Amino acid sequence: MLLNKQKTHSFTTRQPVQSRSGFTMIELLVVIAVIAILAGLVLQTAGYAQKKAARSRAEAEIAALSAALENYKSDIGDYPSGTNTTNTSSGNNAFLRAKLAPKSMKVYFEFSKKMGTNSDISETNQSILDPFGNAYGYQYPGNTSRSGSNFFDLWSTAGTNNTSLWIKNW
Repeated sequence: MLLNKQKTHSFTTRQPVQSRSGFTMIELLVVIAVIAILAGLVLQTAGYAQKKAARSRAEAEIAALSAALENYKSDIGDYPSGTNTTNTSSGNNAFLRAKLAPKSMKVYFEFSKKMGTNSDISETNQSILDPFGNAYGYQYPGNTSRSGSNFFDLWSTAGTNNTSLWIKNW
């Protein structure tokens, strides 16, 4: 048996070279750079908003603590005596918590979990913390040492050493 082999000729025609679709490396780097810049701006704005919110919360807490101290004075006759000027998370203003939220007497201030170091907010031996994680500063040595003036100082360092940026009640 003879096999009939046919030769097939395939003629190739030249096609014009097509350009590839896609991005060049430069275009990709430019897009990545723009995205990185925009992400940096968003993160910076978010950080600013968090600091602003913490500052507002500290101002509200100082106002509420001041009102509680005024109520305490109207019932007891004087502000709680004591001084806390360390302004760190280990600062000891726990005497204020014990006076404003005692376990057996009238409660002058309800402390939130965010204002303490322990999960149990009823503990009277823990410091009162500001939104920045530092203890609120408090000073009242008693009305005899201030030549008749009867006031207390209550402040937050607002997470900075710059005293002009502190949040205070005076």
